Amino acid sequence: MNKILVTGGSGFIGTNLIEYYMSIGDEVFNIDINQPRNIEHLDQWRKVDLLDKDKLTSAIKEIEPNIVFHMAARTDLNGLNVGSYDVNTRGVENLIGALNELSTLDFVVFASSMLVCRLGYKPSSEADYCPNTPYGKSKVIGEELIRSSNINFPWVIVRPTSIWGPWFATPYRDFFDVIRKGLYVHPKGIRVRRSYGFIYNSIFQLSRISDRLNDELVGKTIYLADYHPIELKSWSENIQKNLNIRPIREVPIQVFKIAAKLGDILKNIGYKNPLMSTFRLNNMLTPMEHNTTPLKDYCGDVPYSIDEGVRITCEWLQTHKK
Repeated sequence: MNKILVTGGSGFIGTNLIEYYMSIGDEVFNIDINQPRNIEHLDQWRKVDLLDKDKLTSAIKEIEPNIVFHMAARTDLNGLNVGSYDVNTRGVENLIGALNELSTLDFVVFASSMLVCRLGYKPSSEADYCPNTPYGKSKVIGEELIRSSNINFPWVIVRPTSIWGPWFATPYRDFFDVIRKGLYVHPKGIRVRRSYGFIYNSIFQLSRISDRLNDELVGKTIYLADYHPIELKSWSENIQKNLNIRPIREVPIQVFKIAAKLGDILKNIGYKNPLMSTFRLNNMLTPMEHNTTPLKDYCGDVPYSIDEGVRITCEWLQTHKK
């Protein structure tokens, strides 16, 4: 039986990791400043701030994990500068220091983000960065800290792409909710393919990495996603059919551009989450396909199809209203 530690186990991916390892009988712990979003995980939770170095070190020494998934992060895009994301930088530094003091540790999976590069940019190497948000820049610093630190345990960095499914929140739950309310419209004639990941497939991949971590993967950086990109219009129609909502409408792209400008104005006056903004529109229009061949070669086929993932997620939404 493994002893698993998930930092950020109250978040989206963390919640699903906790659920998975509980289900197979491993001893699992959650370090997070927030209460678990699944109340059945309260016994696994330890309220610890990664920026409190002494408390973090004490908690990790008490738990003595042999596998660690570092998922804790500030992930919204509302921060004004990199300093707004201390948990993604100084928190990583504190965690490495605490983990270096363990003698029980087998390996660590560090979660970064695909936004270490702007959408549409294809890096030429693991260290080829091109962030265009303070959040993305903070994740670059986090990766650089991992690679440059004197770490005495094996590790791998994963860059989650757009992961969706049960227990998700903004922005991908918002996408499902907008469709559920019959408010989603698609840019006419636009067909964009994106590397997305259904959460249960992501958990399978992370568990396979933890089961099989060896020299082939140690010290590497890989993208976390399903192996086949999603075409957004087809995906939205799949969601619509599962939710039994009227068919998705298409409107001219100019309508979206006007709505994006209005959304930008709303953000400038303090509204944090408008339905549309220039950033969101560019997100919708920009293809984003990542090379998942190394992940597939290592983990093998994922257990859930897109159709199954959409069905499971829509069923979950019916019982987990906001």
